[in-house]
Amino acid sequence: MRNERGRRLREFLRNEGDVFGYEYDFGDSWEHDLVFERIVIGSEVTGAVCQEGERSCPPEDVGGPSGYMDYLEALRDSSHPDHREMVMWRGPSFKPERFDLASINRRLPQLSRSRRRG
Repeated sequence: MRNERGRRLREFLRNEGDVFGYEYDFGDSWEHDLVFERIVIGSEVTGAVCQEGERSCPPEDVGGPSGYMDYLEALRDSSHPDHREMVMWRGPSFKPERFDLASINRRLPQLSRSRRRG
């Protein structure tokens, strides 16, 4: 592991189709593969754009992939011993199948700006 803070993705990704791994939350081990889809030439690119995805983001501190599976099981089954606790923890409005591409792309520029300030 190396801290790559201050480096740009273009230093690592040179060709369309290049893939890199990203681990979020080392304790819970959320592993992601990101694909460098397209090189844009002759156009100003101002930030990242999400092209597709699926499902809602798991709640923080749910316990990684296996903890999330346990959480979803308890959420789906009202007779599960942990059902009530899980609904109270995250709230009844959590919809695991929901994915809102437009909302994500509206939020990406805000995230980018807050990172530059921080």
